[in-house]
Amino acid sequence: MTLFELFKKIRPYVKPYRVLVVLTLVLTVIGSFAAQVNAYILRYTVDSISDLMVAHKPLSDGFTLLGTISIILLGKEIVNSLVQFGQKYYGERLRILIARDFSQSIVEKILTYKLAFYTSGDNESGKLQTRIDTGISSLTRLVQNFFIDIFPLFANAIVALIAMFVANVWIGLVSLAIVPLYFLISQMQANKLSGFRRKMRNYRETKNNSIISLIESITVIKSFVREASEAEKHREIQYDITENQMETRKTAFLFDSIKGLLEQIGVVIIIILTSYLVLQGDLTIGAIMFHIMLFGNISAPIRQLHRIYDDVNDALIYSEGFFDILDSNDQIENSGNYKPEKIQGNIEINHVDFIYPNGTQALFDVTMFIPANKTTAIVGLSGAGKSTIVNLLDKFYEPSAGEICLDGMDLAAYNTTFLRENIGLVLQKNHIFQGTIAENIRYGKLEATDEEIVIAAKKAYIHDQILALPQQYQSDARLLSGGQQQRIAIARLFLKDPPIIFLDEPTASLDAIATEQIKQSLDAIKENRTVIVISHSISQIIDADHIVVMEHGRSVESGKHETLYNQKGAYYEIFSAMANSLNIDKITHTMEQDHEDDD
Repeated sequence: MTLFELFKKIRPYVKPYRVLVVLTLVLTVIGSFAAQVNAYILRYTVDSISDLMVAHKPLSDGFTLLGTISIILLGKEIVNSLVQFGQKYYGERLRILIARDFSQSIVEKILTYKLAFYTSGDNESGKLQTRIDTGISSLTRLVQNFFIDIFPLFANAIVALIAMFVANVWIGLVSLAIVPLYFLISQMQANKLSGFRRKMRNYRETKNNSIISLIESITVIKSFVREASEAEKHREIQYDITENQMETRKTAFLFDSIKGLLEQIGVVIIIILTSYLVLQGDLTIGAIMFHIMLFGNISAPIRQLHRIYDDVNDALIYSEGFFDILDSNDQIENSGNYKPEKIQGNIEINHVDFIYPNGTQALFDVTMFIPANKTTAIVGLSGAGKSTIVNLLDKFYEPSAGEICLDGMDLAAYNTTFLRENIGLVLQKNHIFQGTIAENIRYGKLEATDEEIVIAAKKAYIHDQILALPQQYQSDARLLSGGQQQRIAIARLFLKDPPIIFLDEPTASLDAIATEQIKQSLDAIKENRTVIVISHSISQIIDADHIVVMEHGRSVESGKHETLYNQKGAYYEIFSAMANSLNIDKITHTMEQDHEDDD
């Protein structure tokens, strides 16, 4: 990304605050002229004192001169203080407002992206967080520095250079000749450092992602006593970062030394040239200090060029990752416009293939029919493609080939928001948000009343357990057990009350008693709805009106339980394996023995 492209992308975010920009620019112009006052006053002072000494004027004349100069300098400092305050305040205000807009815009944008965007290896949570944080930080710092440091400094330099040319063309030319050399060296420094900075960005992304992964995996790490090996992995990353930082600083110090030497050479040339012109009688003695101070005003922004280039290059490098996220328009979810008055729930999947973003093909020519207002169980071993079917039906992904229809209309034609508002999804592991239990349940229906939340909790058999907590519905939801959190998720489903329900192992985290209680609740909510159940629970599979069997990404059988079982095919093998894993024979024998004892 070039600097022009960067400013072009920033412009829409700065435009709403053009009044702040104009005020800052006006203050900058005033400040750039005020910055030259000291040079003029110093020349006037030296020349006036020299004249007084030559003319042997009384000391009182000198006091009058000093009083006038003091008033002028004090007035200039007051004006300069007000200007600097305005520049810093308006610049900082601009930075804060733009940072807010950047943050809000990227949050709003990534919420519109496909699920494939988040599951890509390049967009892991740690990497995304680093790109967003460093991108916003570097961009807003660039905006702030431009209005507080860069533009004021260069405005001062331009005014000072003009003043030098007006005073003496030759001295002005000498000063002007040194400026390009500064720029050349600073550009070389920037180019040399850009490679180090790109590496640093990658190192930071890897480091942040590894720390997040470490925290998420801490239970497994400790259970296998792998603290030392994980620490070694982090040490390698940290050492790479350290080496890169040392090379960066060494390069920066080398170029800073060269620029410092060049500046001092410029000062020496100015002193020699002005002294020569004074001896010739072309300039007064005060002109020596006058031109040295003006040259200082010219070299001041040049002394800051390394820092300015650092900020600009940070913005160029880190903004690439930031704007890659912000401008990923090809990742935006495709949403149709179709919104029927009512969804019946007949689902047809015709010759569907699906390949995940990482290249793994999960579905191969899948064809199945899911009837409305019935419960369909999708059965298969792990990796058969069951959850992938649910992801496609909820439009989290789009089929790589084939077609999915809901009530005779291609799923792609449906408005995505409308579709998901009419689908309830309960996963094996549901996310619990930071907040209270009431807030987590209300997520299913944001406008729900407290009474509705209580009713939903009762249906999910979690109400009594909530009342047992010290703060009841105001308790932190994340402190609940896994089974309790699952019931919170099911309570959301009751609150949402959708016509289509997807249940992906909804009782996997529950104990036997809770499973039976939830089963009763799910049986109640299944009435007059289209329900798709993915489960390894025999009871939920047997209760289904329709069963689809999947193997290795293909649908191989479909029908009722009795029919499929009697076929002695794939379903028979899966069902038998489930029954054997439960040790049905021993359970049956135990229960029969218990009945005999009762008799």
